[in-house]
Amino acid sequence: MCEHVIGVDQNPEHIEEAIKLGIINKGLTLSEATVEADLIVLAIPVNHIPELLQQVLDGIDRRKVVLDMGSTKENICAAVANHVNRSSYVACHPIAGTENTGPSAAFSGLYKGKVNIICENELSSPAALKQAVMLFETIGMKNVFMEASEHDKHIAYVSHLSHISSFALGKTVLEIEDSENNIFNMAGSGFASTVRLAKSSPNMWAPIFDQNAR
Repeated sequence: MCEHVIGVDQNPEHIEEAIKLGIINKGLTLSEATVEADLIVLAIPVNHIPELLQQVLDGIDRRKVVLDMGSTKENICAAVANHVNRSSYVACHPIAGTENTGPSAAFSGLYKGKVNIICENELSSPAALKQAVMLFETIGMKNVFMEASEHDKHIAYVSHLSHISSFALGKTVLEIEDSENNIFNMAGSGFASTVRLAKSSPNMWAPIFDQNAR
């Protein structure tokens, strides 16, 4: 389906690493990539997606397709609700990932058997929607459809709440225990499983909590 993958990142080390790992073919600036790419995927913290999405939609023709991978959808969709190129955009949330970040966190089969949620599909053009559905089906995901507000409500309970609990537990234990050695010596598998999510990037998760505070 995809013959050539272009990467855009503020960190040049990430671009170099992604090329070495075979994840992308080359790195370009955002403006260069927007011109060259047929399918544009925004996978950045959700507080930056609305502005960047508007910028990308401003500079494309309607033959291109733009997706975002944000874990919240209501604010992002609202930001481009009246954009002239709104039909080229498909609001997506592939529910897959680990607590790790960066190019080296990618692995084959990450998305296989998982669910991708598409919001406000009626506002996307048939061609854009078809390409998005095909993309996620190709990597082994099942597509489901719902409204943005419904998505944010359900995801708050089944995903975001578990991350908040993990962060809170990790912070509480670190504040009470004087020695990290005590934590690791006494903690069992239950504690390790519960706080695993606390290793997730705060730069990604703080904006999610802020946008989906319910």
